[in-house]
Amino acid sequence: MRPSRIKAKLGRNEPVLVTTLHLTDSSVFELTSLMGFDGIWMDMEHHTYSLETAAILMRAARLGVSDIIARPAKGEFMQMQRMLEAGAQGIMYPRCDDGEEAAEVVHWAKFAPQGVRGCDGANPDMPYLTMPLDEYVAAANRETFIIIQIEPPHALERAEEIAAVEGIDILFLGPGDFSILSGIPGQLDHELVQEATRRVDEAAQKAGKHWGRPSASPEQTKELLEMGARFICHQGDITMIKDALEQMQRDFAPLGFTFEGPLNS
Repeated sequence: MRPSRIKAKLGRNEPVLVTTLHLTDSSVFELTSLMGFDGIWMDMEHHTYSLETAAILMRAARLGVSDIIARPAKGEFMQMQRMLEAGAQGIMYPRCDDGEEAAEVVHWAKFAPQGVRGCDGANPDMPYLTMPLDEYVAAANRETFIIIQIEPPHALERAEEIAAVEGIDILFLGPGDFSILSGIPGQLDHELVQEATRRVDEAAQKAGKHWGRPSASPEQTKELLEMGARFICHQGDITMIKDALEQMQRDFAPLGFTFEGPLNS
């Protein structure tokens, strides 16, 4: 079974950097993984491609070193099992409310005795019936990691309870949704978001767990690392392409080129 790069680095208390890929081109997943990024965040909470497509993208990433972190929608416990069977090393669970829900994630993502995940073995994670069953179950429980997102303000009040759940590896603040649900949409520098970051840090450290959040820049990442964060997500393919195209427009507009697309009106 493929070992988790992220679990190994966190086990050494090294920082982990992941990026988000939304485009369903396997070449992008292959390139990112070949370039050595620790992980690729595959967001199936908000995006509409199928698990079959996800499996193809995961297969491309296996040519390199990146872990796949798959995010199902809230409550999609059986979907998590299929994501893991397709080759995801990690599950990022969104909108967790409390410790009971966090324990439910572990319940379905881990094999017995840690949980009740069902076994097939004829999929990429084993891979393809090539391991003794007892070795596979032990390896899957050892290498699979679980990230719980703290997003609603009421979940922040239960952060210590969530962090204390056995089997949870990482607490991850979702500042975007947290800002919306706190009535300050998009104000990611607001004191409420800063306080939420501190409280996630405190809850994770108290439980001996790792934590992280998205970071907008190397400067912000430095601050987060100094606080103790080790799991950082920066940028995404859509944003990087958009930024590059906008820069091209700024560079070429003074030469007389014009851009009359709907987004430029």
